[in-house]
Amino acid sequence: MNTYMAKPAEIERKWYVVDANGMALGRLASQVASILRGKNKPIYTPHVDTGDFVIIVNASKVVLTGKKLDQKIYYHHTGYAGGLKEIKYRHLMANKPEFAVRHAVVGMLPKGSLGRQMATKLKVYAGSEHPHAAQQPEALELK
Repeated sequence: MNTYMAKPAEIERKWYVVDANGMALGRLASQVASILRGKNKPIYTPHVDTGDFVIIVNASKVVLTGKKLDQKIYYHHTGYAGGLKEIKYRHLMANKPEFAVRHAVVGMLPKGSLGRQMATKLKVYAGSEHPHAAQQPEALELK
């Protein structure tokens, strides 16, 4: 028996549209990250990007369970002394919902050059419209 190793030239990529309306942020992110990695395919190879393209629409309608809207905090540092900034998810979801969803999904991808390559296949939009109709994406129903 031989173990199958996918080659980058042999991979066929599909486009999927995920409607995030009413979905929990973490559950959505974990399932989308799995599709971006290619774990839903029988040709999955850990060291090769075998994943598909994913378009997330209605990112502004994602929900956080419990008190996370007020208790969960996003931190970033400006690079200057004393430059640690924080913003609660209630403000982040109101101002930049695409960033909040992208941050959750990219955090579940591998770190390094392979993870960054997988993250380029993620497209996130706050509303229900997206400019990728030419790729003929399939609607994907997540649990």
